Formats: sequence, C-alpha cells, structure tokens
Amino acid sequence: MKQTQTMCIDIHGMSTSEAHKFILNKLKNCSSNISEIEIIHGYNNGQALQKLVRQQLKHPKIERKIIRLNNGSTTLIIHKKESGNKK
Repeated sequence: MKQTQTMCIDIHGMSTSEAHKFILNKLKNCSSNISEIEIIHGYNNGQALQKLVRQQLKHPKIERKIIRLNNGSTTLIIHKKESGNKK
C-alpha cells in the first residue's frame, strides 16, 4: 500500500490568472501518492484568490474541497486512482 502525502502550495502574490495556471499545472503533474493539496491563498489582502480556489477552480482530479475555519487556506482532496479493472 502506498503512503499518501499532502502537497502544500502558496499562491500569495499571484494574479488570479497566474494562480489558476499554477494550480492546474500542479494538479496535472502531481504524483499518485498525493492525496491532498493544501492551497494557501491568503485572505487579508483581498478575496480574489480565495474565490478562485473555493468557487471557480474545477479539475477532474479534485474529489472535494475542505473549507476550514482558517480563511487563508483551502484543502483539495484528490481522487484516488482505482486499481484493477472494473466490469
């Protein structure tokens, strides 16, 4: 059984366009043992990045988003790859 890991990425200071491209690239290229991605987007200097991550971000690898009490970060739960053939 593979050990799962959490990836943490910080998008502070990026424009929403830069952040969107950066996150999609991380999702596309993350290894199969990554089960969660914590995105630190900040909150105090505006909510554009928070809105991008929490409301607008879509990707097939994202199973769900966890919105915690900390308004400055959001956790993405990544779909686990199925092993074996489904019939």
